Amino acid sequence: MNVPRSSTCGIRHTIPLFGCLALLVSTGCREEPAAPVVGTGAFQFEDVTEASGIDLVTVSGTTPSTQILEVKGGGLALIDFDGDGDRDLLVPNGATLDAPDRGPGARLFRNDGELSFTDVTEASGIEHRRWSFGVTVGDIDADGHDDLYIACFGPDVLLRNRGDGTFEDVTEVSGINAPGWSTGAAFADLDGDGDLDLFVTRYLDFDPRDPPPPARFNGIEVLNGPRGLEPLADLVFENLGAGRFRRVEAPGAFSSIEPRFGLNLLVADFTGDGLVDVLVGNDSQENQLYRNEGDPRQPLRFTEVGLASGLGTNQDGAGQATMGLALSDVNDDGVPDVFSSNFSSDMNTMHVSAGEGLFDDRTRRYGLGLASRSSLGWASGFHDLDHDGDEDLVVFNGHVYPQATVDTMNSSYRQPPIVMERVGPRFEQVDVIGAMAEPHCDRSAVFDDLDGDGDIDIVVSELNGPVRILRNPVVAGDRWLTLRLLDARPEIGNRHAVGAQVRFRSGDWRAGRWVAAGGPFQSNWSPVMHVGLPEGGAVVEVEVRWPDGAIDTFTTPAGRHLVFERTEQGAALLPSE
Repeated sequence: MNVPRSSTCGIRHTIPLFGCLALLVSTGCREEPAAPVVGTGAFQFEDVTEASGIDLVTVSGTTPSTQILEVKGGGLALIDFDGDGDRDLLVPNGATLDAPDRGPGARLFRNDGELSFTDVTEASGIEHRRWSFGVTVGDIDADGHDDLYIACFGPDVLLRNRGDGTFEDVTEVSGINAPGWSTGAAFADLDGDGDLDLFVTRYLDFDPRDPPPPARFNGIEVLNGPRGLEPLADLVFENLGAGRFRRVEAPGAFSSIEPRFGLNLLVADFTGDGLVDVLVGNDSQENQLYRNEGDPRQPLRFTEVGLASGLGTNQDGAGQATMGLALSDVNDDGVPDVFSSNFSSDMNTMHVSAGEGLFDDRTRRYGLGLASRSSLGWASGFHDLDHDGDEDLVVFNGHVYPQATVDTMNSSYRQPPIVMERVGPRFEQVDVIGAMAEPHCDRSAVFDDLDGDGDIDIVVSELNGPVRILRNPVVAGDRWLTLRLLDARPEIGNRHAVGAQVRFRSGDWRAGRWVAAGGPFQSNWSPVMHVGLPEGGAVVEVEVRWPDGAIDTFTTPAGRHLVFERTEQGAALLPSE
């Protein structure tokens, strides 16, 4: 299928999107100059998987993949399930076409410090074997313990944390009923009542007993979809208290939840009004932005404004194959900007806030386009990897077609990550070596200071490959700060303050961070905010805007792990972790 697009220069070429969709996109005089490749000693991550205690090869169908159900891979979850202050790791894992509900099972790894983990799956009571994709974390019943929601092929699963290191399946008693193929999920307080509601993205109708026939792409037989298959509508569940949920039906609260190929989502304040909105990344279709109307008469009132906001398409008006999503304030206006990773021969996209809830495609201006043309991007994240005070960008890649080669599709099946360093007003591609230069068929990733040394480490999940731990070797003294928000008021389930915005300042330097829900791809963001500091940033002023609009400020020396707790008596720093 070819969809023509006009071009001011009359130069066009064909861009394949996931499935057998092809798109003609104008290029020529609007192309950005090639991003400089920077040789640097930073960003040289070390693969420490072998010594970490994590020994797991994920399952998602078989290799080579023959059906669309097999190619998404599975997510990762960072969760402090034992309440010791660091983030542990859940890998929900997948299954195979002949036994989609009897996979090898989820695995829970306890973080023992210094990038050392212990498999505690058996002791945790988690016996989850369904084919799993996305996963999200949140305290559903306000008991002070983080619970798990796993998006599956088949009914989704809700696991309640008992608080003693074990979990119980409470899906049925919770009132949640999510059949079909779910890809991603996010817990967030959508109606402003203090507890965590749930948004679930869903993909398409697929029957492994009667899979669709192959398609053809570039004259080559490939797996079929998503175009031509039946999309599924996303689901919204309101938390009624005590861990019980009620499905919210459209169009009463969420307008226009029409079926699309949903793959990922982010929940944050995209309009600057202090209310959380929901951005859904769709495959081969326009993205959807559900704007929170903040109606006190009907708190769950959202309007779909994806196309009107500019976040629905790229600058050519085309819906893309959105996989990864990441947030950063690249233009420093206090509103989160959105990066999406997309299909190969297309470009990744940088949507930048233009004020009043509008966004412009500024991919070329920031130098983020050409470096991605030969890559198929998945999990993405903005983080200050080299501690110079600004956020760099990492995108993990890998094709969906095992037949992909540079000769046949201008793209390899296994691909290395893309690392882009922020240099002044643009990003420049980093010429990495070591673990970050190795090609893989990666899908999901989570970012966190897992060893407590003040920098960002990465956990990566490869399609039918090993889960890898990548250690950041940056030595930056005290030029960093981490901050975790904790809302400890009674009956507050939104303990991590999803929807909060934090501003950091030291001298002339400033930075913004958000506590968002959703994730890099089928995973969750760490609740811990991290900033690197430029030279001389010894004291940092911090302003916290909580989800309900309350504002607190404090000043702290750099080089500390901070927990800022809110109680009924006010907010204060807890002793440094």
